[in-house]
Order: sequence, then C-alpha cells, then structure tokens
Amino acid sequence: MPLPIIALAVASFCIGTTEFVIMGLLPEVAADLGVSIPAAGLLVTGYALGVVIGAPIIAIGTARLPRKPVLIGLATLFVLGNLLCAIAPTYWTLMIARVITAFGHGAFFGIGSVVAASLVPANKRASAIALMFAGLTLANILGVPGGTALGEAFGWRMTFFAVVVIGLISVAAIAWLVPAGVAPPGKGGVASEVKVLGKLQVWLAMIISALASGSLFAVFTYIKPILTDVTGVSVASVTWILLLFGGGMTIGNIIGGKLADWKLMPTAIGALVVMAAIHVALAQLGYSAPAAILLIFLWGVMTFVIVPPMQMRVVETASEAPNLAATLNQGAFNAGNAAGAWAGGAAISMGVSYADLPLVGAAIALTAFGVALFSFALDRRDAIQQAA
Repeated sequence: MPLPIIALAVASFCIGTTEFVIMGLLPEVAADLGVSIPAAGLLVTGYALGVVIGAPIIAIGTARLPRKPVLIGLATLFVLGNLLCAIAPTYWTLMIARVITAFGHGAFFGIGSVVAASLVPANKRASAIALMFAGLTLANILGVPGGTALGEAFGWRMTFFAVVVIGLISVAAIAWLVPAGVAPPGKGGVASEVKVLGKLQVWLAMIISALASGSLFAVFTYIKPILTDVTGVSVASVTWILLLFGGGMTIGNIIGGKLADWKLMPTAIGALVVMAAIHVALAQLGYSAPAAILLIFLWGVMTFVIVPPMQMRVVETASEAPNLAATLNQGAFNAGNAAGAWAGGAAISMGVSYADLPLVGAAIALTAFGVALFSFALDRRDAIQQAA
C-alpha cells in the first residue's frame, strides 16, 4: 500500500484516540473541572453530535477545494481542537473544544477514504480504505489504554497534549507524502455532491452502516455490567477482555478490506448474518466465561469486517461526487452509535435483562441484513437490465 495511506492511518489513530479516551478519564476530568461524572459523560455526546453536524458542513464547504489541502486543514483543525482541550480552563470550554475537534472527524474519514481509494488499483480500493481505518482500530488497542494510563499518572490534560504531538506528526506526514492533485473534486462542486444523495443505493448503504453500528452499541454500551453481572468476571478482567475485542476489530478491519475487494456486497451480507448469530450465541452462552470471551473476540472481528465494505459501497454508489456521501456515512455510523445506545437503554428500562440484551443487537443486525439483501437485489436487477 502507498505511504500516503499510512499518513492517513496515523491521523485516524489520533482521531480514534481522542474520541474514545475521554471515557477512561471521566473521573479525573470531572474532579478537575468541578462537575459530576454524568456531566463529564456529556463530553462524549457533544463529540458525537459534532461529528454528525460538522460532517456535511465541512464536506459541502470544501467541495471545490483540492483534496490534499483539505486533509491538511482538517488534521490541523484536529490538532488545534486537542490543544484547546488540553488547556481548557472550564467545563464549557472543554465542551466547545470537543465539538470543534469533532467537526473535522467525519469529513476527514470521508474525504480520506476517497483519497485512499484513488491511490490504488480498483481491485484494492477496499483494502486501502481498511488500512486507513486501521489507525482507528489500533487506537482502541494502544491509544485509548495508553492515553488513559498517561492521564491517570500525569493528569488528563497530558493525554491531550500527547495527542497534539502525534497529530502534528500526521499533519507533516500528509503534507509530505500525499501527492498534490490526488482525487480532484468534481467539476460540479456542491451541486454534484448534493445530487448523488438522490440515489437510493447511497442511502441504503448509509442505512446499513447506521444499523450495523446500532447493533454494536445497543449491547457494547452495557458490556461492563454484562461481563460482571452475567458472565461473572472481575472488574479488572473487563479491561483485558475489551483489549481482546479491540484486537478482533483490527483483524476484522483487514479481513473486511480484502473480502470487500473480492465480493463487496456478499461480504457485507455475510458479516451481518454472522453478527446476528454472535449476538444470539452471546445471549445463550454469556454465563460461561470462556464462551463469552471467545464470542466477544469474534464480535470484535465482525464489527469491523463490515466497515470497509460499507465505506467502499458509499464511495462506489456515489462515484460521480463521493466526498459528501462518504462523509455522511461517517455521520451515519455515529448516529447509529447514539441510536443503538438509546435502544439498549430503552430495552433495559422495559425489563430486558443484561443476559438477553444481545438479542436486541441481533434484531438490529438482522434488520441491516434485510436492507443489504434489498440493495444487492437492486444491483442484480440493474445488471440484468443493462445486459438485456
């Protein structure tokens, strides 16, 4: 894979770290800024909303600009946002800094995936996107636990300063390695970017992305009580199990890219079926620690097997002007995060036990499977009509 994609992966590592590391530092942030832990938890919500709101604004605003300067600008925005996080004197300053940082998140992954796909032959485009997203999965294995440990030892602000340093490295790498004129924007500008949103297949791909993410977060949001109350593992063991889950994500990301280069939609359809099966198995076998740990690892694998195919699917179906659609797909993933967490919480409020909660994830995954089958059937129909 070309070195420019490695530069994009470094930036995605920074983005993944700063998005999720705050969860491990909530007590320290709350104590330092004089707010409750639930109030500090809203910093996670604020970031997610920043991604959803900022993604289309940035994509539309930069539609006519060359891709390399846009990527440099987004990475720089990310660095500045994290610097502001590190020096934020108050809770609301930190909230604003988190939202500012998040504004570049969706657009960077959206535009970055288009650039990554343009740097390789057509039969390796999904693998290129997967390599870029590898930074995000590695953030869950290295960046989040490392950043949490750093923040616990030297204060939470030091974690954000460390992210700033890595962010500066990514800015320099993009400026040095990404070629000028890569993936030039369409001549139609904003009009072309918006026009492709009229295509049904673009929306179906984003719906699948949102549902796949919702399937994960309906259960994963409550993974700690599931592991401690249902499986019966110790609180200390939860961290290691989550690291195993992150390792599965990294493996799944690589597998998903390679399979999608071979058969894109069959890969997505198969992954959703296996995801649903894993959820059902977790509901049935979650009381056994060995079985639960194995299933959680496989769950991590399948969680990211679906990501490269769906990002590539959006890029393909919006090929005339893919930047806005690819960026909105990142918003779809984050919307799925929020909706899935809400669905899981609503199920628990209605009396669903932690042991049965994975069945909610299975139902959402099967819904995504149905949408994917419909989308694939439309592909087959169109191919038959073109051949006739």
